[in-house]
Amino acid sequence: MGIADAQNTKKVLLLPPQLKDDGDFANNTYVYTAGWGYVEFLIIAGALDIAVGSTAEDAPLKVEECDTSDGTYTDVTDAEMAAVVGATDDNKISQIDVNLQDGTHKPYMRVNAPHAGDGTTGANMCIVAILSKPLTGPASAAERGLNEHVIV
Repeated sequence: MGIADAQNTKKVLLLPPQLKDDGDFANNTYVYTAGWGYVEFLIIAGALDIAVGSTAEDAPLKVEECDTSDGTYTDVTDAEMAAVVGATDDNKISQIDVNLQDGTHKPYMRVNAPHAGDGTTGANMCIVAILSKPLTGPASAAERGLNEHVIV
């Protein structure tokens, strides 16, 4: 991947970094994928003493999609982790990728309801989506999902 390829991406913060114990993480949101050919979902764990899953701590995290931002989301086939983010998965990054190039996916995607189990401290986590393979490349920091972008 060259410099131009790296700049032809957009980063979207889906779940701001936070600590959660026994419940759903706050402010989980979606990424709008129209005009992009590929999306990577990075699940970034910090310190953990309990598992994290989708809707419940015993269900692996998964990606879901919808035609509108606030409609009814459905699972993206096969876009599910093999297991939950475990209590001993401290400081690890997991990834779920979705190829958008075949045009079969709906434009709004998110990780389904990240949920931490009941631990002593809980789970630190954030989720970032990275869009790539654009139909038209982003020309500014804002179009890349960034506050500022320094290019040397």
